[in-house]
Amino acid sequence: MYNSIMFTREYEPLKQYLHEGKVLLIYGPRRVGKTTILQNYLNGTQLKYKLDTGDNLRTQHILGSQEFKEILPYAEGYELIAIDEAQNIPNIGMALKILVDQRPDLKIIVTGSSSFELAGQVGEPLTGRKRTLTLYPLSQSELLSTHNRFELKENLEDILLYGSYPEVVMAKTRKEKVAALMEIANSYLVKDILAFDRIRNSRQLINLLKLLAFQVGSEVSLSELGTQLGMDHKSVQRYLDLLEKAFVIIRLSGFSRNLRNEITKKEKYYFMDNGIRNALIAQFNGLSQRNDIGQLWENFFFIERLKYREYNAIYANHYFWRTYSQQEIDIIEERDGRLYGYECKWSPKKKVKIPKNWQSAYPESDFHVVTPENYQDFVLP
Repeated sequence: MYNSIMFTREYEPLKQYLHEGKVLLIYGPRRVGKTTILQNYLNGTQLKYKLDTGDNLRTQHILGSQEFKEILPYAEGYELIAIDEAQNIPNIGMALKILVDQRPDLKIIVTGSSSFELAGQVGEPLTGRKRTLTLYPLSQSELLSTHNRFELKENLEDILLYGSYPEVVMAKTRKEKVAALMEIANSYLVKDILAFDRIRNSRQLINLLKLLAFQVGSEVSLSELGTQLGMDHKSVQRYLDLLEKAFVIIRLSGFSRNLRNEITKKEKYYFMDNGIRNALIAQFNGLSQRNDIGQLWENFFFIERLKYREYNAIYANHYFWRTYSQQEIDIIEERDGRLYGYECKWSPKKKVKIPKNWQSAYPESDFHVVTPENYQDFVLP
């Protein structure tokens, strides 16, 4: 139990990422602490700053106007402009470009919870003028700032069941953790997507997420999902794409270079957080009473590796590997021209061997079996 301890986030202090002539963009799911990390920085800065929010209608009008005569006076006299929830401002990318180009001395920080909105608006206007950080639910390395490695292992069951959203981690009781997760799942999880003007059916979206929750670590058939949901293939694909861009799920494609029988047409999906996955299916019973612990362990490890790579600037492509003859590896990373395979086992009953087809096709690759005993070797510095 972590109680109400405050954790040091990977991007603190933000000062090291701020540069004149560039906008600092902080992305991430809702409720992961973007506003907190911004406020922590502002509380300690000596710069004269303006803090605003994209929910402010006046701010939406000014920064959405694309008018120099409105946008430049907005920042006059300040050394730093900080805008929370910037995805709610129309044409925000163009407004930021105007500020950067006309006020190269100005420092700018914006946060956003909806990557498909904010990235779409700022991508082209801010080419060469931005630095992007992605903030996730608390990582194992962030938890290590207040607890030692032994204590992290002792708390594994909590993380597998309730995930690592900050308010969930700091909740003192099981009841408080479940309540916080249900609130996030029901009130915040798909808020950005449902606000998107082409999405109208929230029930189908939630039902899709529930189906994915039961298929973590398994190959997903879009046509089967469509049949179960009463949706066409293209609609399922569009919903999945939006869920991924809104930081709810993450997609893995099949890896193949050499073998004819390698599966590449299907995909796997993981959830950004185990607690959200469990909230969607309303299952918080202990590990000894579950039949999905393998799925929880695999989802946990994949997400922690994702956080570890992001926070340590380790760039990689990720896949799964499976053949039609049922040989498989849960997670493949391709980085620096080399392949790394990770097979996730909560409690391996016997020694796990490298699949023969993989070993013969990719003899120079690395292979690791990830268990609760050694997982820290792959997710902690």
